[in-house]
Amino acid sequence: MTSKMTRRDFLNGTQVAIGASLLYPTLSACAAKEMNFTLAEDYYPPIKTGMRGNHDGSWETMHAQIMGKTWRSPSKTEEFDLVVVGAGISGLAAAYFYRQEHPDAKILILDNHDDFGGHAKRNEFDHHGDTRIGYGGTEAIDTPSHYTNEAKQLFEDIGIETKRFYKYYDQDLYKSLGLSKAIVFDKETYGEETLVRGYGKKSWADFAAESPMSDEAKADFIRVHTSKEDYLPGLSMEKKIEILSKTSYEDFLREYCQVHEEVIGIYKRWGMSFWTVGIDEVPTTAIQSYDGGMPGVEHTLVRTGNRNDEPYIFHFPDGNASVARLLVRAMIPDAMPGTTMEDVVTTKAVYSALDRKEQAINIRLNSTVVDVKNRESGDKVDVVYVRDGKTHKATGSKCIMACYNMAIPYLCPQLPESQKQALGKGIKAPLVYTKVMVPNWKPFVELGIDFVYYTGGFYKQVELAYPVSIGDYKGATKPEDPMILQMCHVPWVSDVQGPEQWRAGRHKVLTTPYATFEAQAKDQLNQALSSTGFNADTDISAITVNRWPHGYSYNPELLWEESYDTEEDKPWVIGRKPFGNIHIANSDAGARADTNAAITQAYRAVSEIIS
Repeated sequence: MTSKMTRRDFLNGTQVAIGASLLYPTLSACAAKEMNFTLAEDYYPPIKTGMRGNHDGSWETMHAQIMGKTWRSPSKTEEFDLVVVGAGISGLAAAYFYRQEHPDAKILILDNHDDFGGHAKRNEFDHHGDTRIGYGGTEAIDTPSHYTNEAKQLFEDIGIETKRFYKYYDQDLYKSLGLSKAIVFDKETYGEETLVRGYGKKSWADFAAESPMSDEAKADFIRVHTSKEDYLPGLSMEKKIEILSKTSYEDFLREYCQVHEEVIGIYKRWGMSFWTVGIDEVPTTAIQSYDGGMPGVEHTLVRTGNRNDEPYIFHFPDGNASVARLLVRAMIPDAMPGTTMEDVVTTKAVYSALDRKEQAINIRLNSTVVDVKNRESGDKVDVVYVRDGKTHKATGSKCIMACYNMAIPYLCPQLPESQKQALGKGIKAPLVYTKVMVPNWKPFVELGIDFVYYTGGFYKQVELAYPVSIGDYKGATKPEDPMILQMCHVPWVSDVQGPEQWRAGRHKVLTTPYATFEAQAKDQLNQALSSTGFNADTDISAITVNRWPHGYSYNPELLWEESYDTEEDKPWVIGRKPFGNIHIANSDAGARADTNAAITQAYRAVSEIIS
């Protein structure tokens, strides 16, 4: 990293769960008599670069808890009507829904991170006085027409009109510049490292001709892309679905399309930023339902899914962090000045207003919950949390757990064993969003590319920012404009099958130092752009690594998933059952990694309370 690149908040990320309890200092048994939780006036985490996401400081206390560390409950407590554990979109939405029913309620929202929003993380970069905004997690409102009525109503309440994105998102910008996808073929698989441009734009024959594939593989590549063959002829659609729901896309390409292994090699990691597994574990039916247009499938299966029924344009510059910001505005207006979905993008959040004694609703950051228990009297829930090395207690008439399902059994020891086991099955998938700030994107335009896929790289892809200009925020519309590049890394443990690979991947993510993320990003950008004179050592302004060892919610659509006789038999349904005055929200409770699920599960949890 040259001196030109900032590395504020640099942390090497080498600590792991196994040693957390040894590294963490002994904590005091109780808080000071009077504690001021109000944040400093200059507190502003979105500008931090270096290691973000599940940043160091956000996970050590919980890992120590899992390793057996205990904390005594303080005798002094703060009283609330509702305590929410987790300030992500689901936790914020739960607080919002509860306040609709109880306008005078006193609510405390606790979160272990230094910012609210959960996976909806906002990254800001300063470029010569110009603030550039990126998303560090949840990136878009995917197919909003299929959101539940409750989620749609929430959007309306907080001022989001998704139809406005048709104006704000320039769907023609990159196309008007002649940009398209490119693939970097890796040397280990294909004998040489080669960048081939024009995927989906050139004829398949021309694209194949420029690739380092063998002649046999080139022929198969062209055939599978151009053929209109039904690879399961004579079968009803019902029978095809029955077969292909149990057939991985990799096996479909190999056994039904009968393509060369080098062709399969192109697509092994194609959907990893969505599925977080290779195509050997994704059913062919799911590939067609969600992705569409994948080679070999189009004329075999009728596409039945709803994803991409609408263009993928419903995107704030900071992704769904703006959704979280609008929720905060609706509850604590002083913390998020303004009135519209447009001005929330450029408004500077006032973090010192999130947590003040005189407010009815408070969001308390840097606060890791370690114990949640129903009182024996049955009328209260005690919530113990750690902040700045001290334990504190909040008591609520009700509590909503809007944190990771996997953490809940460790936080709520009273839960029935069957419910703990069900919650423990919701293993989250790890992934990393790395944002690279560059002073311009002329090299991409010179090469005619807006997206680069790597068949074998550490990062699966690099892509230009979504072309959004909204309110006073102007996106990068000219090649000379500064640009935030998005790179995605999913730790692929190819020798482990099923959700256990995500446990192994989580360890990899937590033990990978910032320097590795940085070096790999620079190397892969050089691979794609060096022919234009791009040099990562001098042409990068800053890098932010959004590390999510607990990333996407558990996905039940992959090949290993069990079948269930009824909805009530599904582990995420069992896991979200209320227990006394403790209720459970978050997207984990809906087994879907999207904002629709996060909001809908928040609504369900609140409905349980008020019914």
